[in-house]
Amino acid sequence: MAKILNIESSTQVCSVALAVDGQVVAVEESHTKNAHSRNITVFSEKVIKEAGISFHELDAIAVSMGPGSYTGLRIGVSTAKGFCYALDKPLIAIGTLKTMAAGMVANTESAKNYLFCPMIDARRMEVYAAVFNDELDELKATEAVIVDEHSFSDLLSSGKILFAGDGASKCREILSHQKNAVFKNGFSSSAIFMAKLSEQKFLSQEFEDVAYFEPFYLKDFVAGIPRVKGLR
Repeated sequence: MAKILNIESSTQVCSVALAVDGQVVAVEESHTKNAHSRNITVFSEKVIKEAGISFHELDAIAVSMGPGSYTGLRIGVSTAKGFCYALDKPLIAIGTLKTMAAGMVANTESAKNYLFCPMIDARRMEVYAAVFNDELDELKATEAVIVDEHSFSDLLSSGKILFAGDGASKCREILSHQKNAVFKNGFSSSAIFMAKLSEQKFLSQEFEDVAYFEPFYLKDFVAGIPRVKGLR
């Protein structure tokens, strides 16, 4: 039985789930912004304890690879790498938007009637987005999209698209005039949705090079202006 620790930290949600053979047996989550660094290791310890196993009994560590928050991704990937080095376990990387799409499909009735567009807020009117079908085939590749009234019109003209994620709420007003645009409220990323995807990669031995793996940031990090006097 494959025991995989799944770590999701690419958005404001910090989520850790332990899965056995693709089924989640323990999960810890927080939606508190900027709390990843103090929660992620604690959550990992909690799910391991709840499952009644030790870290050394894990078969792999899976991490959400992005796109998403630069800081969140850095914290999640560095934590996952640390576990892999310490435990001598393989590293599995799962695309954040595909993980979200998996959760959307699992929580949508008559999923075959929709395409799925998970969106992550990338500030202003820009989002990280991709489009999947109910089999999680990627129909529109991951990209940073500046949303306007014509966005996704080619796909919306032929069928319904379900939009969800923290980037979707700010696009609702702009896209809602298109009759096939449907919005799912209250949906966010979660390590729970990683479980089946990481299990698939484990079985096919799709592992990352722990030394050289880097998150999929999609855009270069842009530092903000320091607010502390003397650092400007």
